[in-house]
Amino acid sequence: MKGIFFFLLLICFASTAQRLPDAVYMPNIKTVQLYQQNNQQSLPVINLNSSDLLELHFDDLDGYAKNYYYTFELCNADWSPSDLSPFDYIHGYQNERLTEYRMSSIAVTKYVHYQTLLPDRNYMPTQSGNYLLRVYLDADTSKVAFTKRFYVLNSKVRLAAQVLQTFNNQLYHSHQKVQLSVDASSLSLYNPQQQVNITVLQNYRWDNAVTNIQPIFNRNNILEYNGEEDALFPAGKEYRWTDLRSFRFQSDRIQSIDLNAKPFEVYLKPDPVLVRQGYLFRQDLNGWYDISTTESVNPFWQGDYANVHFTFVPDRKQSFDGKDVFISGALTGNNISADTKMEYNESKAVFEKTLLLKQGYYYYTYITKDANDNTVKPDAALTDGNAWETENSYCIFVYYRSLSGRHDELVAFTNINSKFGK
Repeated sequence: MKGIFFFLLLICFASTAQRLPDAVYMPNIKTVQLYQQNNQQSLPVINLNSSDLLELHFDDLDGYAKNYYYTFELCNADWSPSDLSPFDYIHGYQNERLTEYRMSSIAVTKYVHYQTLLPDRNYMPTQSGNYLLRVYLDADTSKVAFTKRFYVLNSKVRLAAQVLQTFNNQLYHSHQKVQLSVDASSLSLYNPQQQVNITVLQNYRWDNAVTNIQPIFNRNNILEYNGEEDALFPAGKEYRWTDLRSFRFQSDRIQSIDLNAKPFEVYLKPDPVLVRQGYLFRQDLNGWYDISTTESVNPFWQGDYANVHFTFVPDRKQSFDGKDVFISGALTGNNISADTKMEYNESKAVFEKTLLLKQGYYYYTYITKDANDNTVKPDAALTDGNAWETENSYCIFVYYRSLSGRHDELVAFTNINSKFGK
């Protein structure tokens, strides 16, 4: 009986783990992208019952064709599975096979590039909300390759938002506050505090997302979210960058390249601490990356790979007591995990990390997180510093659940910029 119980426990654990959003479970899977058609720097949001499409791209470094399938799972605002059956939110088949793939050409590192447009007309979401895309091997749902978030929007309410400085004197020069109002007069609201759920993301990151904020005022179902401490974010500074579009010509951030290795070895110039430097505006993509090359026609199956070595030099060449250092950005899926944690090299007194990256232009930053307290959100206060003037993007999601509803509908979405507005 103990053996059966342990086996069932393992199954439950595996099932839960495979529901984690934006996670890659197979080491041969690289460069997973899901974005609005023809826009690599976009959040995967589509409108319900529209012609909107998403592009899915990923590489399999095993180098031979396989049978990959995908399916959708409808989730609530907190990314827990909804109570609906797939028959309630999917029109058509319950899974689809990825049929569009191509072997790499020109590239030294061999791989198979897979791509498709979602949703397929034979496999359409019929409800708005958060969705989890799950890609798995050989039609076996236990062989999950990766998961990605995407969003289906059914606009039912009007949303207005702006980025302001906080009135807190201690945070006035270092933080940004998002203030918003939701005109929910078209909804049947009996308890706005429970029926309406707000999520705010800074630069598309979920590790420091603000959720479950409550309205300060309710004026005839116009909900005002302007609490001084509610949607408050450390502003950080502009993202660091590296240009990997060519491995033959070194860009300004590359120190050296070993073209005899397979994959290539790229060593970036060491990154210093920027806390004491004043704010300097620099156009960036707020953590996104762009798969592109300067020497081939199609970067998706002609772009090459390299082991890229990152080095972060702390002040006084000392590690941060009680803090772990991570690389943050779309290049790591904006995830805080062992795969993105930097290792401290005592002999060199620097933090180091090597990532296998495809040719492109990358933006990234360094953040620290309390090693012993998971409730403390990561930030860049010790690595980059914070400046109110920093240009950041903020995504705002408004979810609604009717009294008889069994999942959270996505009824409003907007993306605002702290410097340029929408």
